[in-house]
Amino acid sequence: MPARGTPQQRSFPMTRSLTAPLTAIALVMLASPLHAQELNALVWCDHTDPALIAPFEAKFGVKVNLKEYEGTAAGLAILDQSRPGDWDVLVIDAVDVPRAVEGGHLAELPADKLATADFFPELVMAQNNVVDGKTYAVTEKFGYNTIAYDKTKVDPADMADMAALTGGKYDGRIAIYDYYLPVLGLVALGQGVATADLTADTLPTLREPLFALRKASKQVSDVVSAQTALATGEVDIMVGGGEWVTAVLAADNPNLDWTIPAQGGLRWAQSIGVVAGSTQPDLALEFVNYITSPEGQALLATSSCYWGMPANAKAGDVLTPEQKTALRWDEQPEFLARAQLYPIPDAALDTAMQDLWTEMLQQ
Repeated sequence: MPARGTPQQRSFPMTRSLTAPLTAIALVMLASPLHAQELNALVWCDHTDPALIAPFEAKFGVKVNLKEYEGTAAGLAILDQSRPGDWDVLVIDAVDVPRAVEGGHLAELPADKLATADFFPELVMAQNNVVDGKTYAVTEKFGYNTIAYDKTKVDPADMADMAALTGGKYDGRIAIYDYYLPVLGLVALGQGVATADLTADTLPTLREPLFALRKASKQVSDVVSAQTALATGEVDIMVGGGEWVTAVLAADNPNLDWTIPAQGGLRWAQSIGVVAGSTQPDLALEFVNYITSPEGQALLATSSCYWGMPANAKAGDVLTPEQKTALRWDEQPEFLARAQLYPIPDAALDTAMQDLWTEMLQQ
């Protein structure tokens, strides 16, 4: 983990010349969470950008220790294997906040102290962040799993209809993002099935269109491979892509674009919260509020790892016109209205979805 700046060391030597009142003040300062020397956070790669973390470290004179993880299961496993107080902040997929709460990993947050006043209305108190009427996390960034493409090689008008993907015109020019939840969600939308209505009864109706999409595609691959294929021209379309794929490449490849077709797209979101048992919950809350402030949001939205829409609409006052264009800022009201949340299957449906996906991969 690269250094995130030098913390301002505070020293209170216990000498004979130190008066009793000063000693008391020093002890209070050392005990205060806002004077802690370090903050430990479990995060996704977009939080490891020094440009994002440095302003917070400078303001509070602390070092933020970041540990990057991939996948909710991995993050929760780290917490399970840690001692209380080892971690202070957690970034997690928004749909998995209830899972983290159930496991006792997130502390309740004071809703009246969260920087949500200027959030996009749909995200102020996103349903996943609230469990049994209590707030445990706040949305920090969101975006879409939809259709990304090279607009010089693809007719943008075709990308407004998911049926064009399997109509024969683009056979062999498509990459599919290798993650079953968003792609099956997109296929469901293409069949007129809302993601919330995906059940054991409706899942079989996705088999034929999913296999047709696979037949029309050149590859099913992870984020890096699919993004590389799109950027180099190996494929012209990425199913499951979005601003998080193309925006970070816009400066070098302005031909890459993305859209939400008429049938809709899926909205992903990530949340941030304070880890239960943190010994410095006040400082952890300060970090949460920094990340969700307009300045923090603008830096997080354009992180060197991947871009995404900030939850705080006031970040638009900080982002450049070029950055807002890449994020399709002016189209967000329409996109938010047409996007649906990820499917949230129970254990049995999740297994069935993975089985269908595995069968598709073997074709």
